[in-house]
Amino acid sequence: MCPKNASYYGNRAATLMMLGKFREALGDAQQSVRLDDSFVRGHLREGKCHLSLGNAMAACRSFQRALELDHKNAQAQQEFKNANAVIEYEKIAETDFEKRDFRKVVFCMDRALEFAPACHRFKILKAECLAMLGRYPEAQSVASDILRMDSTNADALYVRGLCLYYEDCIEKAVQFFVQALRMAPDHEKACIACRNAKALKAKKEDGNKAFKEGNYKLAYELYTEALGIDPNNIKTNAKLYCNRGTVNSKLRKLDDAIEDCTSAVKLDATYIKAYLRRAQCYMDTEQYEEAVRDYEKVYQTEKTKEHKQLLKNAQLELKKSKRKDYYKILGVDKNASEDEIKKAYRKRALMHHPDRHSGASAEVQKEEEKKFKEVGEAFTILSDPKKKTRYDSGQDLDEEGMNMGDFDANNIFKAFFGGPGGFSFEASGPGNFFFQFG
Repeated sequence: MCPKNASYYGNRAATLMMLGKFREALGDAQQSVRLDDSFVRGHLREGKCHLSLGNAMAACRSFQRALELDHKNAQAQQEFKNANAVIEYEKIAETDFEKRDFRKVVFCMDRALEFAPACHRFKILKAECLAMLGRYPEAQSVASDILRMDSTNADALYVRGLCLYYEDCIEKAVQFFVQALRMAPDHEKACIACRNAKALKAKKEDGNKAFKEGNYKLAYELYTEALGIDPNNIKTNAKLYCNRGTVNSKLRKLDDAIEDCTSAVKLDATYIKAYLRRAQCYMDTEQYEEAVRDYEKVYQTEKTKEHKQLLKNAQLELKKSKRKDYYKILGVDKNASEDEIKKAYRKRALMHHPDRHSGASAEVQKEEEKKFKEVGEAFTILSDPKKKTRYDSGQDLDEEGMNMGDFDANNIFKAFFGGPGGFSFEASGPGNFFFQFG
C-alpha cells in the first residue's frame, strides 16, 4: 500500500529480528536506508543484522553511519564496540586454530556468538574445535542444529562426519564426508578427511586380516602404517596401538607390546582391552606389581567375575614373587621331576658346601654358607609333595608346623649323601678339590 515508506521496512525488519530471521530482516533494513539514508534506526537495524549473522566489518560500517547522523546515540556507540569485539575474537580464534589451541578457539567463539547468535560460520568453527577436543556430543548438537535449518550445509555435514570419524565410526563418517562433497565439491577439509577415513579403514581391515591368518609380521607393518595416517584420530589410534601390542605379544616382543598398550591407554584412559593386554604382558614378564595395578583399574571399571579372578591371580603371583624362589635357587624349572630336583640339589649342595671354601676369604665363606643353607631349604620344600603343593599355591609355609627356621642344612646334606663318612673333600692342588664318596 505504501512501498516507499522507510519506517515500514524498518518496523518489519525489527519484527523479523525478534523472530530470529536476521537474513530476511537484513533485506528490509537495507531497503529502509536505501529509501532514507538519514533513517538512524534503519542503519542500526542493518548493523544489528550484519552483526547477528557474523559480518562484523559490515556491521561496523552501519553503526559508523548511524553515529555520523547522531554522534551521541548510545545504542550505536555500544553496538560499534560489540562489532569491534567480534572482529578481535575472530582474529584471536584464527591464530589459535593455527596453533591447535582448540579450547581457546571455543572460548572466543562462545564470546563472539553472544553478539552474533545466528552466525553459522562461528558455530561450525566451534563445533569443529569441540570435535578436535573429543567433546563429540556437543559438536554433534551444534552441527545438527544447523542442519535442521539448512540440510545442505556442507560445513555442518563435514563436522557431523568428523565426530563419527573420531568416534571410530569410520564407515558412517565417510557417508557424511561424501554428502558434504556433493554439496561443495571443493570442500578441502571434507576431501582430506574422507581420504584419511578410507585409508585408515582399509589399513586397519588389512591388518586384522593378516593377524587372523597368523601373518604377524605383515599385521605389524599394516598397523604401523595405519598409525601414520592421522595422529588426531585418538580413538582409532588407541585401538591400532592395542592391536599392534597384541601382535608384539604373539611375536614374544613383550616389552614392545607393553609400550604399545601404554600408548593406547594414554590416548584412551577408558580402554579396558588395552589394560587387560598390558596386564597379561606384565604377568608374562613377571612384573606383578604393575599387573596388579592394571587389573585393579579394570576391576574398578567393570566388576565381573572374570576380572576379579584375574586380579586375584596377579595378587597371588605378586605374593609368591616376594618369597624366595626355590626353583631358581636349585636352578630347575617349575615343572621339574623328583629326580631332576634331587640331581639339582646334589650339584648345588656340593658346589656351595662350606668345606669346599675353607681356604677362601671370610666374605666368600659367609656368602657360600648362605647359599648352602638356601639350597638345603629349597630341597626341603621341593622334595616334599605336601610342602611343594603349598609353596606352588602361594600359601604360607610357616603354617601347619612348616617353620623354615627349624631345619638344619648340614643334617639335610648328611641325610642325602648317606650320613657321616659318606663323603669327604680332599685337596688335589692349591685351590682345587675333588669329592670322594665312601
